[in-house]
Amino acid sequence: MTSYNPKDWISFIFNVSKADTFRKLIPIMILIGIYSGIIAYLEIGYWHLPEDSHVKNISVMHGLLGFVISLLLAYRTNTAYDRWWEGRKLWGGLVNSSRNLAIKLSAIITSENDRAYFRKMIPTYASILQKHLTDNETAKQLFDDVDLKIDHHKHKPNHVAKMMFQKINDLYVAKKITGDQLIIINNELQSFTDICGACERIKNTPIPYSYSAFIKKFIFIYVLTLPFTYVFTLGYFVIPVVIFIFYVLASLELIAEEIEDPFGVDSNDLPTLKIAENIKKHVEELL
Repeated sequence: MTSYNPKDWISFIFNVSKADTFRKLIPIMILIGIYSGIIAYLEIGYWHLPEDSHVKNISVMHGLLGFVISLLLAYRTNTAYDRWWEGRKLWGGLVNSSRNLAIKLSAIITSENDRAYFRKMIPTYASILQKHLTDNETAKQLFDDVDLKIDHHKHKPNHVAKMMFQKINDLYVAKKITGDQLIIINNELQSFTDICGACERIKNTPIPYSYSAFIKKFIFIYVLTLPFTYVFTLGYFVIPVVIFIFYVLASLELIAEEIEDPFGVDSNDLPTLKIAENIKKHVEELL
């Protein structure tokens, strides 16, 4: 995730970052500019349409469809942002659950060996979950000295949670913790799996294909029909106008596509790796 100062307007206006949609849209913007130029050249130089031509009245359709497309893109952006914000709340919940578990264990467990085990395992869950959601096996390992032997397991977060619960159960069998304490700790461990499942739901359930395809087709057809009517009032200035309109509409769709999956390495994705590192720091302080 890119860190920035929201009050620094100058950097927003003149800085072109890697995440800027302008870079991604340059090829198709060039093609649309060429297309608009051809339409303008033909209408101005060869097609001498009468004043009462219906082609000149297409702007009425653009006015109506412009309102519709703005509603669609607003709904699309809001839906994508809701997914991004829900992901942030889930990782905030993981931070709180890790802290609560560490606080309770620090008060319940007296053995230094047991404390050391959870001092490593609790942050490891966050690290493994971060790798699990980004599908990046080469992501930074926070615990080089811990051999979890979980590479052969398909669902690694589940295996880490299982190992922690097994340790808790062993402490109960050894009568190092009571039954009431086991129930209290179990609630915190259960929240880890609940958070993992909710994050997987966000990641594995994208927007329906038909809806996404319809918006892209709608934007494309809308932009392709713009030069036919506005060339009569704008002349060759219709070329930059159409390019700019396409840039605005397509950028909103690209931004929505990026933030609807917040568990990645893009500039607008959640800083899950940093959150995992903070969990490690907090747990080590508590235990």
